[in-house]
Amino acid sequence: MLKNLSWPVLSLLLGACVTINIYFPAAAAEEAAREIVRDVLDVQQPKVQPQEQQKPEGDQSAIERPSPVAMLAGRLMEMLIPQAHAAGADINIDTPAISRLRQSMSQRQRSLDPFYRSGAIGFDASGRVAIRDLKAVALKDRNRVKKLVADENRDRDALYREIARANGHPEWEADIRKTFSRIWIEEAPSGYWFKQGGSWKKK
Repeated sequence: MLKNLSWPVLSLLLGACVTINIYFPAAAAEEAAREIVRDVLDVQQPKVQPQEQQKPEGDQSAIERPSPVAMLAGRLMEMLIPQAHAAGADINIDTPAISRLRQSMSQRQRSLDPFYRSGAIGFDASGRVAIRDLKAVALKDRNRVKKLVADENRDRDALYREIARANGHPEWEADIRKTFSRIWIEEAPSGYWFKQGGSWKKK
């Protein structure tokens, strides 16, 4: 039966071992980013109503079975790339370093929240916090705001870098940052400011 598998097919299967391992799992990254952002911003996750399991229609015995060649190819893929596939299908955010950064950011959020709402600061397009209008802050609090923003950006930069490192792909840092920059804005509470297209907007 192996003779029925041409060299192009075998080459494709072997090549998949390489490509899957370096693939950036965008969906898993978005899910991980949303979990962290909701935790930091203390956003309540909406309840999802369970859906009734749909029963398959028609006679199951009528479903066409795959050919023996296709079944063999599938088994060969499973043997060759289980670890590579697993690496590309999930994002690990359960490390001591990531947990420390999440806790630090969550604790700082209470201090940042009034300044987000006043429009003094907001989310920029790079997944960081930027000072939008320092005049909206009392003179005595301006240095404190600057320090809060600097500390928050230090933790955010470290978070993106650590997630990429923890998953064995430092080159993913830019993609992770891009994902987080979008999720911060999407999950921001009403009244927060964010920068988009070069201009500030209020959510």
